[in-house]
Amino acid sequence: MRRRHFLSAASTLALTQHLRGAAAGATPIRIGQIGTGHAHAAGKMAVYRESEAFEVVGLSEPDGAPDAPARDAAYRDLPRFGVDELLAQPGLQAVAVETGVGDLLTHARRAVDAGLHVHLDKPAGADFDAYRALMAAADAKGLTVQMGYMYRFNPAVQLLGQFLREGWLGEVFEVHAVMSKVVPAAAREGLAAFAGGIMFELGCHIIDLVVSVLGKPQRVTGHHRSHGDDGLADNMLAVLDYPGAVATVKSSALEVEGFARRHLTVCGTRGTFHIQPLDRPRVTLSLSHDAGGAYAKGVQEILFDPPYRRYVGDAADFAAIIRGERESAYPSAHDLAVQETVLRAGGMW
Repeated sequence: MRRRHFLSAASTLALTQHLRGAAAGATPIRIGQIGTGHAHAAGKMAVYRESEAFEVVGLSEPDGAPDAPARDAAYRDLPRFGVDELLAQPGLQAVAVETGVGDLLTHARRAVDAGLHVHLDKPAGADFDAYRALMAAADAKGLTVQMGYMYRFNPAVQLLGQFLREGWLGEVFEVHAVMSKVVPAAAREGLAAFAGGIMFELGCHIIDLVVSVLGKPQRVTGHHRSHGDDGLADNMLAVLDYPGAVATVKSSALEVEGFARRHLTVCGTRGTFHIQPLDRPRVTLSLSHDAGGAYAKGVQEILFDPPYRRYVGDAADFAAIIRGERESAYPSAHDLAVQETVLRAGGMW
Protein backbone atom coordinates (compact mmCIF):
# COMPACT_ATOMS: atom_id res chain seq x y z
CA MET A 1 0.00 0.00 0.00
CA ARG A 2 1.27 3.50 -0.85
CA ARG A 3 0.79 6.14 1.83
CA ARG A 4 1.33 9.86 1.39
CA HIS A 5 2.84 12.23 3.95
CA PHE A 6 2.81 16.01 3.74
CA LEU A 7 5.66 17.39 5.82
CA SER A 8 5.82 21.06 6.81
CA ALA A 9 8.94 22.87 7.95
CA ALA A 10 7.74 22.80 11.57
CA SER A 11 6.94 19.09 11.57
CA THR A 12 10.28 17.98 10.15
CA LEU A 13 12.71 19.54 12.65
CA ALA A 14 13.06 22.74 10.64
CA LEU A 15 14.07 20.93 7.49
CA THR A 16 13.09 24.07 5.59
CA GLN A 17 14.89 27.23 6.66
CA HIS A 18 13.09 30.57 6.84
CA LEU A 19 14.07 33.81 5.14
CA ARG A 20 14.12 35.70 8.41
CA GLY A 21 17.13 33.72 9.62
CA ALA A 22 17.73 36.05 12.58
CA ALA A 23 16.59 36.15 16.17
CA ALA A 24 14.46 39.15 17.05
CA GLY A 25 16.68 42.17 17.61
CA ALA A 26 19.83 40.56 16.23
CA THR A 27 22.16 42.90 14.36
CA PRO A 28 22.22 42.01 10.67
CA ILE A 29 25.46 40.56 9.30
CA ARG A 30 27.17 42.90 6.88
CA ILE A 31 27.89 41.02 3.67
CA GLY A 32 29.17 41.90 0.20
CA GLN A 33 29.37 40.00 -3.07
CA ILE A 34 32.36 39.62 -5.36
CA GLY A 35 31.37 38.87 -8.94
CA THR A 36 28.19 38.23 -10.88
CA GLY A 37 29.62 35.75 -13.38
CA HIS A 38 28.51 32.58 -11.60
CA ALA A 39 25.19 31.03 -12.58
CA HIS A 40 23.99 31.20 -8.97
CA ALA A 41 25.09 34.79 -8.33
CA ALA A 42 21.80 36.64 -8.77
CA GLY A 43 19.81 34.04 -6.84
CA LYS A 44 22.15 34.28 -3.86
CA MET A 45 22.01 38.08 -3.90
CA ALA A 46 18.21 38.05 -3.98
CA VAL A 47 18.08 35.83 -0.89
CA TYR A 48 20.62 37.93 1.05
CA ARG A 49 18.69 41.10 0.26
CA GLU A 50 15.39 39.57 1.38
CA SER A 51 16.78 38.10 4.59
CA GLU A 52 16.62 40.05 7.84
CA ALA A 53 19.79 38.21 8.88
CA PHE A 54 21.93 40.17 6.39
CA GLU A 55 22.68 43.72 5.38
CA VAL A 56 24.13 43.80 1.87
CA VAL A 57 26.92 46.39 1.81
CA GLY A 58 27.55 46.29 -1.93
CA LEU A 59 28.95 44.54 -4.94
CA SER A 60 32.31 44.24 -6.65
CA GLU A 61 32.36 43.18 -10.29
CA PRO A 62 35.82 41.92 -11.32
CA ASP A 63 34.52 39.73 -14.15
CA GLY A 64 34.79 42.35 -16.87
CA ALA A 65 31.01 42.65 -17.19
CA PRO A 66 30.19 46.01 -15.55
CA ASP A 67 26.68 46.04 -17.00
CA ALA A 68 25.69 42.77 -15.29
CA PRO A 69 24.07 44.42 -12.23
CA ALA A 70 21.91 46.53 -14.52
CA ARG A 71 20.49 43.40 -16.14
CA ASP A 72 19.10 41.85 -12.98
CA ALA A 73 16.78 43.24 -10.34
CA ALA A 74 18.74 41.43 -7.63
CA TYR A 75 21.53 44.03 -7.99
CA ARG A 76 19.36 47.13 -8.38
CA ASP A 77 20.59 50.21 -6.47
CA LEU A 78 23.50 48.38 -4.83
CA PRO A 79 26.70 50.36 -4.19
CA ARG A 80 29.58 49.32 -6.44
CA PHE A 81 33.17 48.94 -5.23
CA GLY A 82 36.51 47.65 -6.39
CA VAL A 83 37.44 44.35 -4.72
CA ASP A 84 39.90 45.88 -2.25
CA GLU A 85 37.48 48.71 -1.51
CA LEU A 86 34.68 46.24 -0.78
CA LEU A 87 36.86 44.10 1.48
CA ALA A 88 37.77 47.23 3.47
CA GLN A 89 34.19 48.37 4.10
CA PRO A 90 33.61 49.17 7.81
CA GLY A 91 32.05 46.31 9.73
CA LEU A 92 32.08 43.89 6.81
CA GLN A 93 31.85 40.32 8.15
CA ALA A 94 31.39 38.12 5.09
CA VAL A 95 31.47 37.97 1.32
CA ALA A 96 29.84 35.73 -1.24
CA VAL A 97 32.29 34.88 -4.03
CA GLU A 98 30.28 34.52 -7.24
CA THR A 99 32.82 35.05 -10.04
CA GLY A 100 33.44 32.67 -12.91
CA VAL A 101 34.82 29.36 -11.67
CA GLY A 102 38.39 30.14 -12.76
CA ASP A 103 38.57 33.12 -10.36
CA LEU A 104 36.71 31.76 -7.34
CA LEU A 105 39.74 30.67 -5.31
CA THR A 106 41.70 33.88 -5.92
CA HIS A 107 38.97 36.09 -4.51
CA ALA A 108 38.05 33.71 -1.70
CA ARG A 109 41.65 33.76 -0.49
CA ARG A 110 41.69 37.58 -0.57
CA ALA A 111 38.58 37.60 1.59
CA VAL A 112 39.93 35.09 4.11
CA ASP A 113 43.21 37.00 4.32
CA ALA A 114 41.09 40.08 5.12
CA GLY A 115 39.52 38.19 8.04
CA LEU A 116 36.12 37.57 6.45
CA HIS A 117 33.80 34.58 6.33
CA VAL A 118 33.18 33.34 2.79
CA HIS A 119 30.35 31.78 0.87
CA LEU A 120 32.21 30.17 -2.03
CA ASP A 121 30.26 28.99 -5.01
CA LYS A 122 30.98 25.70 -6.67
CA PRO A 123 33.04 23.91 -7.86
CA ALA A 124 36.02 25.03 -5.79
CA GLY A 125 38.32 25.69 -8.75
CA ALA A 126 40.71 23.36 -10.51
CA ASP A 127 43.75 23.86 -8.24
CA PHE A 128 43.37 21.50 -5.30
CA ASP A 129 46.51 22.75 -3.55
CA ALA A 130 45.18 26.31 -3.62
CA TYR A 131 41.84 25.15 -2.26
CA ARG A 132 43.48 23.16 0.53
CA ALA A 133 45.57 26.21 1.44
CA LEU A 134 42.45 28.38 1.48
CA MET A 135 40.65 26.03 3.85
CA ALA A 136 43.70 25.76 6.12
CA ALA A 137 43.95 29.55 6.30
CA ALA A 138 40.26 29.87 7.14
CA ASP A 139 40.45 27.18 9.82
CA ALA A 140 43.49 28.87 11.38
CA LYS A 141 41.57 32.16 11.65
CA GLY A 142 38.35 30.59 12.92
CA LEU A 143 36.51 31.55 9.73
CA THR A 144 34.00 29.51 7.79
CA VAL A 145 34.10 28.86 4.05
CA GLN A 146 30.62 27.72 3.14
CA MET A 147 30.46 25.88 -0.18
CA GLY A 148 27.59 26.66 -2.54
CA TYR A 149 26.24 23.13 -2.98
CA MET A 150 22.58 23.96 -3.35
CA TYR A 151 20.97 20.71 -2.17
CA ARG A 152 22.45 20.54 1.32
CA PHE A 153 19.44 22.29 2.82
CA ASN A 154 16.88 20.67 0.55
CA PRO A 155 14.24 19.36 3.01
CA ALA A 156 14.29 15.88 1.46
CA VAL A 157 18.08 15.71 1.85
CA GLN A 158 17.75 16.88 5.45
CA LEU A 159 15.16 14.18 6.09
CA LEU A 160 17.47 11.59 4.53
CA GLY A 161 20.11 12.71 7.01
CA GLN A 162 17.72 11.93 9.87
CA PHE A 163 17.01 8.46 8.45
CA LEU A 164 20.75 7.77 8.22
CA ARG A 165 21.51 9.07 11.72
CA GLU A 166 18.71 6.94 13.20
CA GLY A 167 19.78 3.85 11.25
CA TRP A 168 16.30 3.44 9.76
CA LEU A 169 17.67 2.41 6.35
CA GLY A 170 20.05 -0.17 7.78
CA GLU A 171 23.49 -0.58 6.22
CA VAL A 172 23.82 1.49 3.06
CA PHE A 173 25.18 -0.62 0.20
CA GLU A 174 24.24 1.39 -2.90
CA VAL A 175 23.75 5.03 -3.93
CA HIS A 176 22.65 6.37 -7.32
CA ALA A 177 22.60 10.05 -8.31
CA VAL A 178 21.80 11.84 -11.55
CA MET A 179 22.20 15.56 -12.33
CA SER A 180 21.58 16.60 -15.93
CA LYS A 181 20.16 19.30 -18.18
CA VAL A 182 20.53 20.61 -21.73
CA VAL A 183 23.40 23.11 -21.90
CA PRO A 184 22.81 25.56 -24.78
CA ALA A 185 25.47 25.94 -27.43
CA ALA A 186 26.44 29.42 -26.23
CA ALA A 187 27.38 28.09 -22.78
CA ARG A 188 29.27 24.96 -23.84
CA GLU A 189 32.53 26.70 -24.73
CA GLY A 190 32.99 28.10 -21.24
CA LEU A 191 32.41 24.69 -19.67
CA ALA A 192 34.83 23.04 -22.10
CA ALA A 193 37.64 25.13 -20.62
CA PHE A 194 37.76 22.58 -17.78
CA ALA A 195 38.67 18.97 -18.55
CA GLY A 196 36.13 17.78 -15.99
CA GLY A 197 33.32 18.96 -18.24
CA ILE A 198 29.75 18.63 -17.05
CA MET A 199 30.77 16.45 -14.07
CA PHE A 200 32.95 19.28 -12.78
CA GLU A 201 30.30 21.95 -13.43
CA LEU A 202 27.08 20.16 -12.55
CA GLY A 203 27.81 16.69 -11.19
CA CYS A 204 29.70 18.24 -8.28
CA HIS A 205 26.33 18.94 -6.58
CA ILE A 206 25.45 15.26 -6.34
CA ILE A 207 29.01 14.18 -5.54
CA ASP A 208 28.61 16.39 -2.47
CA LEU A 209 25.50 14.42 -1.55
CA VAL A 210 27.15 11.04 -2.09
CA VAL A 211 30.14 11.99 0.07
CA SER A 212 27.70 13.19 2.75
CA VAL A 213 26.12 9.73 2.77
CA LEU A 214 29.15 7.45 2.36
CA GLY A 215 32.24 9.60 2.98
CA LYS A 216 35.34 9.81 0.81
CA PRO A 217 35.53 6.91 -1.66
CA GLN A 218 38.42 4.48 -1.84
CA ARG A 219 38.49 4.65 -5.63
CA VAL A 220 36.88 6.81 -8.32
CA THR A 221 36.53 5.60 -11.91
CA GLY A 222 35.33 8.04 -14.55
CA HIS A 223 33.72 7.36 -17.92
CA HIS A 224 33.66 10.39 -20.24
CA ARG A 225 32.02 10.98 -23.62
CA SER A 226 31.87 14.08 -25.82
CA HIS A 227 29.36 15.03 -28.49
CA GLY A 228 30.04 17.84 -30.92
CA ASP A 229 33.34 19.46 -31.83
CA ASP A 230 33.76 21.92 -28.93
CA GLY A 231 35.62 19.44 -26.70
CA LEU A 232 33.11 19.52 -23.85
CA ALA A 233 32.86 16.23 -21.95
CA ASP A 234 29.07 16.32 -21.91
CA ASN A 235 28.02 12.76 -21.00
CA MET A 236 29.80 11.50 -17.91
CA LEU A 237 29.60 8.72 -15.36
CA ALA A 238 31.66 8.17 -12.23
CA VAL A 239 31.73 5.01 -10.13
CA LEU A 240 32.71 5.54 -6.49
CA ASP A 241 33.91 2.44 -4.65
CA TYR A 242 33.64 1.93 -0.89
CA PRO A 243 34.48 -1.08 1.31
CA GLY A 244 30.83 -2.12 1.64
CA ALA A 245 29.09 -0.03 -0.98
CA VAL A 246 29.20 1.35 -4.49
CA ALA A 247 27.84 4.65 -5.83
CA THR A 248 27.19 5.84 -9.36
CA VAL A 249 27.09 9.52 -10.31
CA LYS A 250 25.74 10.48 -13.74
CA SER A 251 25.77 13.93 -15.32
CA SER A 252 24.90 15.02 -18.83
CA ALA A 253 24.66 18.30 -20.72
CA LEU A 254 22.35 16.69 -23.27
CA GLU A 255 19.28 15.36 -21.48
CA VAL A 256 15.94 16.84 -22.53
CA GLU A 257 13.88 17.61 -19.40
CA GLY A 258 16.89 16.61 -17.34
CA PHE A 259 15.66 18.62 -14.36
CA ALA A 260 12.74 16.22 -13.89
CA ARG A 261 15.05 13.19 -13.65
CA ARG A 262 17.55 14.66 -11.22
CA HIS A 263 17.54 12.26 -8.32
CA LEU A 264 19.32 10.72 -5.36
CA THR A 265 18.62 7.13 -4.33
CA VAL A 266 20.06 5.58 -1.17
CA CYS A 267 19.61 1.82 -0.75
CA GLY A 268 20.08 0.20 2.64
CA THR A 269 19.47 -3.26 4.00
CA ARG A 270 16.26 -2.06 5.72
CA GLY A 271 14.94 0.45 3.24
CA THR A 272 15.35 2.63 0.14
CA PHE A 273 15.05 6.41 0.12
CA HIS A 274 14.50 7.90 -3.35
CA ILE A 275 14.34 11.68 -3.97
CA GLN A 276 13.08 12.81 -7.37
CA PRO A 277 13.16 15.49 -8.60
CA LEU A 278 15.80 17.16 -6.47
CA ASP A 279 14.71 20.69 -7.31
CA ARG A 280 11.09 20.17 -6.22
CA PRO A 281 11.64 17.26 -3.89
CA ARG A 282 9.36 14.29 -3.54
CA VAL A 283 10.46 11.16 -1.64
CA THR A 284 9.46 7.57 -2.33
CA LEU A 285 10.31 5.61 0.80
CA SER A 286 10.32 1.81 0.95
CA LEU A 287 10.81 0.19 4.38
CA SER A 288 11.02 -3.38 5.65
CA HIS A 289 9.90 -2.18 9.10
CA ASP A 290 8.10 0.63 10.93
CA ALA A 291 10.43 3.55 11.66
CA GLY A 292 10.37 6.56 13.92
CA GLY A 293 6.69 6.29 14.78
CA ALA A 294 5.66 8.11 11.59
CA TYR A 295 6.91 5.85 8.80
CA ALA A 296 5.31 2.45 8.27
CA LYS A 297 6.57 -0.73 6.72
CA GLY A 298 5.91 -0.66 2.99
CA VAL A 299 5.97 2.07 0.36
CA GLN A 300 5.01 5.68 1.01
CA GLU A 301 5.41 9.07 -0.64
CA ILE A 302 6.58 12.17 1.22
CA LEU A 303 5.81 15.65 -0.10
CA PHE A 304 7.10 18.94 1.29
CA ASP A 305 5.21 22.13 2.02
CA PRO A 306 6.13 24.91 1.43
CA PRO A 307 8.00 24.11 -1.79
CA TYR A 308 11.78 24.12 -1.55
CA ARG A 309 13.54 27.31 -2.61
CA ARG A 310 17.25 27.23 -3.33
CA TYR A 311 19.76 29.19 -1.22
CA VAL A 312 17.42 30.13 1.65
CA GLY A 313 18.61 27.39 3.98
CA ASP A 314 22.23 28.04 3.05
CA ALA A 315 21.89 31.71 3.95
CA ALA A 316 20.19 30.97 7.28
CA ASP A 317 22.88 28.44 8.19
CA PHE A 318 25.67 30.82 7.14
CA ALA A 319 24.25 33.51 9.42
CA ALA A 320 23.95 31.13 12.37
CA ILE A 321 27.56 29.95 11.94
CA ILE A 322 28.87 33.53 11.72
CA ARG A 323 26.98 34.46 14.91
CA GLY A 324 28.46 31.46 16.71
CA GLU A 325 25.06 29.83 17.23
CA ARG A 326 26.20 26.56 15.68
CA GLU A 327 29.18 24.87 14.09
CA SER A 328 29.10 24.00 10.42
CA ALA A 329 27.79 20.54 9.60
CA TYR A 330 30.19 20.62 6.62
CA PRO A 331 33.71 21.20 8.00
CA SER A 332 36.73 21.66 5.78
CA ALA A 333 37.56 17.94 5.89
CA HIS A 334 34.24 17.15 4.22
CA ASP A 335 34.62 19.87 1.59
CA LEU A 336 38.17 18.77 0.76
CA ALA A 337 36.95 15.18 0.34
CA VAL A 338 34.19 16.41 -1.98
CA GLN A 339 36.59 18.47 -4.07
CA GLU A 340 39.10 15.65 -4.43
CA THR A 341 36.28 13.32 -5.52
CA VAL A 342 34.97 15.91 -8.01
CA LEU A 343 38.42 16.27 -9.58
CA ARG A 344 38.92 12.51 -9.77
CA ALA A 345 35.44 11.94 -11.24
CA GLY A 346 36.18 14.51 -13.94
CA GLY A 347 39.62 13.13 -14.79
CA MET A 348 41.31 16.29 -13.44
CA TRP A 349 43.39 14.47 -10.82
